[in-house]
Amino acid sequence: MNPAYAIKGVYAITPDCADTKDLLHRARLALAGDVQVLQYRNKSANTAQRLEQAHALRKLTREFAITFIVNDDVQLAAHVDADGVHLGVADNSVDTARAALGIHKIIGVSCYNRLSLAQDAVHAGADYVAFGAFFPSTIKPNAEVADIELLQQARVELAVPLVAIGGITLHNAASLVHAGADALAVISALFDAKDIMATAKKLSKLFNSNRLLTGRLTR
Repeated sequence: MNPAYAIKGVYAITPDCADTKDLLHRARLALAGDVQVLQYRNKSANTAQRLEQAHALRKLTREFAITFIVNDDVQLAAHVDADGVHLGVADNSVDTARAALGIHKIIGVSCYNRLSLAQDAVHAGADYVAFGAFFPSTIKPNAEVADIELLQQARVELAVPLVAIGGITLHNAASLVHAGADALAVISALFDAKDIMATAKKLSKLFNSNRLLTGRLTR
């Protein structure tokens, strides 16, 4: 899978959810709304539940033919044959993840508000980088703050897909797409929405509109 085409559009990150049936229901609605990437993230589940949920979401993402990423856990990503893994600053190195997953899997790295971290990650072989939080986040209220100028600079300097994250909603998402984000990572704004499918569709349309306005092809 070519990450230049796999990491784009609405990048949904699952909320902590103990009820696997409910998680799958909400994920299915999101994918039906044209979500292009689904990341499994559950900080509260035990090992057995994480394995159960990851397997179920892997099956669902194959049904919709979209990219499936596992947060933090390289071994879990390998076990369920995910398309890749997303690493934070305290997680495995890109080299370690690459050795475990192979050359054809996608490795993404959180770079917060530091372009230097992104440059190092790309140099180490990361396939995409994520910046944020761009807006106040209920998931990570103490997250480092990133600004639009960082995203614009990264768009000029880096040749990998850029993911924007942190407090993104229907009301503020357009500015990030216009600044060069290839994907928007959303959790609460999507999975807590009254109409998950409609919200996903509205977010997805931002990318279609931006390509028409700028002529920028999705990487």
